[in-house]
Amino acid sequence: MLVQLAIRDIVLIDRLELEFGSGLTVLTGETGAGKSILLDAFSLALGGRGDGSLVRSGQAQGQVVAVFDPPVGHPARLAAAEQGLDVEGDLILRRVQMADGRSRAFVNDQPVSIQALRSIGDALVEIHGQHDDRALVDPEVHRSLLDAFAGNGELVAATCAAHAALRGAEKALRDETAAVEAARKEADYLSHAHAELAKLAPRPGEEEALAAERTAMQQAEKVTGDLRDAQESVSGDGSPLSTLSAALRRLERRQPQAPHLIDPALKALDAALTALDLAQQTLDQALRDAEFDPRALEQVEERLFALRAASRKYASPADQLPALAERFAADLAALDAGEARLVALAKARDEAQAHYRQCAAALTAARVKASKALDAAVTAELPPLKLERAAFSTQILTDEAQAGPQGAERVEFWVQTNPGSRPGPLMKVASGGELSRFMLALKVVLADRGSAPTLVFDEIDSGAGGAAADAIGQRLARLGAKVQVLSVTHAPQVAARATTHMRISKDLADKGARAATRVAPLADAHRREEIARMLAGATITEEARAAAARLIENAR
Repeated sequence: MLVQLAIRDIVLIDRLELEFGSGLTVLTGETGAGKSILLDAFSLALGGRGDGSLVRSGQAQGQVVAVFDPPVGHPARLAAAEQGLDVEGDLILRRVQMADGRSRAFVNDQPVSIQALRSIGDALVEIHGQHDDRALVDPEVHRSLLDAFAGNGELVAATCAAHAALRGAEKALRDETAAVEAARKEADYLSHAHAELAKLAPRPGEEEALAAERTAMQQAEKVTGDLRDAQESVSGDGSPLSTLSAALRRLERRQPQAPHLIDPALKALDAALTALDLAQQTLDQALRDAEFDPRALEQVEERLFALRAASRKYASPADQLPALAERFAADLAALDAGEARLVALAKARDEAQAHYRQCAAALTAARVKASKALDAAVTAELPPLKLERAAFSTQILTDEAQAGPQGAERVEFWVQTNPGSRPGPLMKVASGGELSRFMLALKVVLADRGSAPTLVFDEIDSGAGGAAADAIGQRLARLGAKVQVLSVTHAPQVAARATTHMRISKDLADKGARAATRVAPLADAHRREEIARMLAGATITEEARAAAARLIENAR
């Protein structure tokens, strides 16, 4: 609830500090004393529209600070936490309005946007007045109010979860369908490419090995002639082998005659013959190794060129063609598996849709049932509020095509102000005074469900007197037993039922230079005098004082 309100340099208010408690707090005062100014300032702290004209004349800026102590887990604390704000202890909303029209907002001394301040303020306070557009006149709020009255929290949560699951299942099906469609468009290409690469059967490192083998064959062809010439020199007709062998035999015959001369020569000749024999063997082997079938070179080149053609066609290095073939095979397998997954995902989507419809139908039934109870409860509150000929009804339109996380219903509060008249939406049919009393009846019924912790009523009793004003006072007091209620009133019957009574007045500040709005809590004696003034007007009589005392006593 609202704990403190501090206002500085706003219109007629120079400096004002107020403390508030639970129950019903009424603010009274003569016309023009500043009641509307007080509410405008309070609205400013809640994120209301700012204006440079709100700043007190002669000042550069004005400021409003509102201190609240909502319970742990309250929506206002959650909204503040979403803004990254410290939510421990009190929530302190502060608004600084500059005379040049600029405005700054703070929560717990941390700067926030006006939108963030408004979202937090809306969770803390509801302001109801004859021309207020932030109260119950918004049809978007009616569905949540009906759910709060019915206690549909679990059903709403289940429907939200089912809707989220349905959306997830639909997205999964859409994504898989898109993937399968894209794969289908490439199916012919994938099939042809996979068959071509499967037939080619490339192997890692094959291109390099074939290129090396082809180079070796080409080089062998060039050196074979030289090898044959060398072989001819060693073992052909011009070979020195026969000459050397003959010379060796002659020396061997002469060896006994002069061994010391011939032995070294024999060794040298023998070594020469051995070397020539080894050269002949080596050349023979080289020629054998150089021999190749020209068809083998042709086959190597055909294979090499096929690999390189595939590499160009698929824009992939030849060494990666095996991996590419595997990927094509996997894509084809994925296409087959995707078709199967589509069937499974479609089934999951259908099941999620059935579950959502089941949850939404249960929520619809609960709303229809609760609407009858809400209509009866609100209508029962109308006669004492001088709306005895009026009727209240909850219109529920179910449209499955527009179904969402909160179900398929559009809920709107309608009223009929007189028998025989055409019912219509609350905002369009009810007049200003009627609208305020319809909203009071609603708030009485919904006080402990779907209500902000602080309710503000601005002259909700306007045009009401006698029994009607007393009925309004009774209901405001009943509301005050469940939530904090602040009411600006001109009705003594309402003021008499207050837990706290504050009087708003206008006097001169700065030694008579300027008028200033003052607000003072009233003790019992002063409270009786204020209610007597409300009863009697400018001249307070003893009869008015006695009547005020009776009102206070009866209220107790």
